[in-house]
Amino acid sequence: MSDAIPHEPTPQDDAERIRMKRLAKLQNAASTSPVPSGSTTPAAATTSRSSSPKPPTPKVVSKPIAVAKQVEEPTFKQSTPIRKKAPSHLDLDAWEDEMITTVLKVTLNKSVADRSGYDIVWLKPLADEMQTEFADQALPRLNIDLIDRLLIARLEIDPQAMTEDLDFLPVLASLPPQQTIFEYLVGSWKRLNTARTNLVKKGYTPAETQNALTKLEKLRELIISYAGLTLQEPEMFPQPSGRPLGPPELVTPLLSLSALSTPLYTNNNTSSNTLSPSDIEQFLQDLARRFEPDNELEDVLGNVVRQLLFHESLLRPEGLSGAVTTWRGVVGGLEALVSVKGIAVMITNMPEWNPLNANAANFETLSLMGPLCRLGVFTREWPIIAQNYFSEPEKRSPQDLESSYASLRGTLKSLQSSLFQIFNTLVRTGPSSREAVLRYFSRVVSLNVKRAGLQVDPETVASDSFMVNIQTILYRFAEPFMDANYTKIDRIDPLYYAHSDRVDITEETRIKATVQEASSWAEENRGGPAPNFISDIFYLTNAMSHYGYQKTISNFNDLEKHMEDIERHLNFLNGDGSWMGTPFQARIQASINNIKNEKAKVQSAQCAYEAQLKDPELIFRSIGFTLFLSVWLIRQADPKKTHPNPPAELPLSKDVPMSFRVLPEYIVEDIVDYFYFATRHAPDKFELAGKNELMIFILTFLSSTWYIKNPFLKSKINDVLFMSIWGYGRESTGILGGLLNTHPLALKHLMSVLMHFYIEVEQTGASSQFYDKFNARRNISYVLKVVWNNPTHRDALNREAENVDKFVRFINLMINDVTYLMDESLSEMTQIHDIQTEMDDTEQWNAKPLEYRREREGTLRQLERHASSYTTLGRSTVELLKLFTAETKRPFMMPEIVDKLAAMLDYNLEALVGPRMQNLKVREPAKLRFEPKALLSDLLQIFLNLSEQPEFTRAIAGDGRSYSKELFEQAEKIMIKRSLKSGSDIEKWRLLITKVEEAKETLEAEEDLGEVPDEFLDPLMFSIMRDPVILPTSRTTIDRATIKSHLLSDTTDPFNRMPLAIEDVVPNVELKKQIEAFLIERKQRMKVDSSEDKMDVS
Repeated sequence: MSDAIPHEPTPQDDAERIRMKRLAKLQNAASTSPVPSGSTTPAAATTSRSSSPKPPTPKVVSKPIAVAKQVEEPTFKQSTPIRKKAPSHLDLDAWEDEMITTVLKVTLNKSVADRSGYDIVWLKPLADEMQTEFADQALPRLNIDLIDRLLIARLEIDPQAMTEDLDFLPVLASLPPQQTIFEYLVGSWKRLNTARTNLVKKGYTPAETQNALTKLEKLRELIISYAGLTLQEPEMFPQPSGRPLGPPELVTPLLSLSALSTPLYTNNNTSSNTLSPSDIEQFLQDLARRFEPDNELEDVLGNVVRQLLFHESLLRPEGLSGAVTTWRGVVGGLEALVSVKGIAVMITNMPEWNPLNANAANFETLSLMGPLCRLGVFTREWPIIAQNYFSEPEKRSPQDLESSYASLRGTLKSLQSSLFQIFNTLVRTGPSSREAVLRYFSRVVSLNVKRAGLQVDPETVASDSFMVNIQTILYRFAEPFMDANYTKIDRIDPLYYAHSDRVDITEETRIKATVQEASSWAEENRGGPAPNFISDIFYLTNAMSHYGYQKTISNFNDLEKHMEDIERHLNFLNGDGSWMGTPFQARIQASINNIKNEKAKVQSAQCAYEAQLKDPELIFRSIGFTLFLSVWLIRQADPKKTHPNPPAELPLSKDVPMSFRVLPEYIVEDIVDYFYFATRHAPDKFELAGKNELMIFILTFLSSTWYIKNPFLKSKINDVLFMSIWGYGRESTGILGGLLNTHPLALKHLMSVLMHFYIEVEQTGASSQFYDKFNARRNISYVLKVVWNNPTHRDALNREAENVDKFVRFINLMINDVTYLMDESLSEMTQIHDIQTEMDDTEQWNAKPLEYRREREGTLRQLERHASSYTTLGRSTVELLKLFTAETKRPFMMPEIVDKLAAMLDYNLEALVGPRMQNLKVREPAKLRFEPKALLSDLLQIFLNLSEQPEFTRAIAGDGRSYSKELFEQAEKIMIKRSLKSGSDIEKWRLLITKVEEAKETLEAEEDLGEVPDEFLDPLMFSIMRDPVILPTSRTTIDRATIKSHLLSDTTDPFNRMPLAIEDVVPNVELKKQIEAFLIERKQRMKVDSSEDKMDVS
């Protein structure tokens, strides 16, 4: 009989070991619950409560005849159950036989197979084998002790095999065509679930039900065991050709779990041999329950996970935008996998979870989560998205573009929400998976340190899409501890960088500490308890922002600069159009077309970036974290460590805590950079919350600039203040305009802060400090104008003016700025005027060589750019002087200031109303932001504001370079002609001219001192000294007013560049006496001479 048994396959050793262990586990069984039998005539159901099945023995072969008789007894039909008060009795043996037949669809009885049309498979080889074992006895009923043999016999049947056994031929012919082993096992598993459901509904006694359930679970374990083995070794049993086998058979149903296919969870119209969406979770749980205890889960599901997460759909060029959104299926499948605790742990233990051999560039393609996390919209990784959604954006309507934005943002939101849920599930699974997730984030950070560099090859680091997606995940992890009242802020470990190695800042620049100080601090604070999860997330989110998200924003900003370059190039190529009709036309037109194509590509890329970076939900989360980070940073600087409850006192202590000094500088940088981005591109997002925190951060570090070493960071904070008062929508004064005029902190500190920074920015130590200061001061000027109408702020200015030395230095810097900026802007206006005049002579211009014309056109554009900047900066500073001179006079009358102020005003007045004024006439002055009428009005107002000050009229009279009575009278004519001033102002102007002329006569009389000894003359100004002092290092004698004026701009000795303060100078008392005596003697002589002259005349 043994020859009739099909050749038994030889499984691999591991599979055999697993199978043998399984057989050992199947020896203990108890059962209950009858199900209608398909193998024989239904067994008679008995209602006798005293009758109960005997517990099975290891070999269920006793009393085979009695068993056969039981099979032939009729009765009980499932279709007509009778509800009785007493529980129904379960004929366990009959139910067990029927259940196994139904679940496995196998029988040892040929007649049963015949009646089912061979839907139930007759295991003829096994039946023949067992018949030899039972000799002349009838074969036993199917029972749990036989299920391993039954299942193996069924799995070993090869539908493709040839047979000469005519009885067995119908069996082979009736097998489901092309059905895989896995499909058969899934069908058996599903039928087993149905049998279990039916059993529970019957209402048998608890003991009987439990016995039956135990048998079902043994069968379940066996089916799941072979399903797992099939996933590992699909060729263990005969399989159809041409079908995907093994892991793909589970990957396919996992892919059906798309979030868009959620309704399918209730759809039962799927094949009886395939896993429907509603089956998968339980199937995965069964696999985990079976294989996890033996640490074999990765062997079974490892390749399933790999094939799912490295699915080819994730690498298609269309990415998220494809018509076939298989990526959603990958997400759904992964969500199902991680919902099972054992599988979640297994995934994080796989070598591909955090591959050791990966680098920054390929980590997102080699790590399990990488392909999903790199999906996005940015152009470098996904150029087709920009082409499909934002082609020719200049030709698209705003509504059309907004529709594309909404579509992509909806897709991104779906992806990022799912990614967070996956990571969150992993974190909540247990300590080991949580640690694996944290190490994953840490690895991403450490690999991408170079992303934050100024010059970085994008091919050597992670993509923008990958980094931004990880950032969104971390933002969501951070939300629970970022409550409005900051109740959990103390749970963040301030010594994290010494206690943890997740974020390595060894090579990072610190806020205010040297390398040695940072190293010593870390060594002193090493050890201690491991940081908590909140601390890990907080610092990882911050680091990820610096190396990832902020760099993506920087890339977006670079596109904007590139677009400006393209526009300039286009303007250069177009020129004045004189190339039209020349031999150069074809070449130039081709170049223009190429540039226009490039422009369209850059615009498409910009739109793609905006789809993600300007997504309202991402901006809200980014602002929320940045605000929280800014509050935490101030708390670290606060000596009391209580901010914001109560707020830190400003200005902060001069003693900067070492724990603050050693923090990485990028914390401040990221706060400032994101605030600048958000205030510029999404100011409306601050309307709900964040204004107070934004303002307090700005005031804190601009009032206490000694907390930050980097001068560029301080200037960036000032830039944020400027952007936060830039109007948008209906808010004419921006985000903070209203708050700066009402908040007590702003009313108390703003004026002092602005003045302090205006002075400090004069010397930053950078090579570009001369030009950088003008941008910073323009911003300050704008802020001052916004708050100037508030009397409280003007009172604060007057209080600041009481600190004469500081205020005088502030005024001196303003005068210096106006002098330089006005000179540059008016000079460039003259050059622009000259070139435009040359171009207006069309005949002469066209006669010039093409290269000459192109060169002059390029020079003109460059001059226009520079002039626009200079006129804006100069005008804003003049406006400040106008406001300040109207409010306070005394500081402007200081000896070291008043002469310089008068000379500057006279010089610019002469440029605007003197003979040179014709050279300032240019085409389109508004394009250059040149408003000569408004500028002249402001200059005249400064004169009028100070016209009643004797020192001022004397200083004007003493200006021998620019002042003349004719100049002032010409200004009066223009004033009247252009209606620049009122009648009363014109009268004040005339009175000023009279006073200046009188002062001039007095000065001329005083200055006729004859020959003055050289030692009495100031070495810089060559005027007679009134208060000579000796400089301590160079030992040079100079007038006090002269050196004070010098020190306002330069804190060094002008003769040897050594550091110098006004307190260091030594009065030259003896020389002063000699000068005073000289002046008295000369004045007396002048009086005598004057008297003699009068006598001679008479």
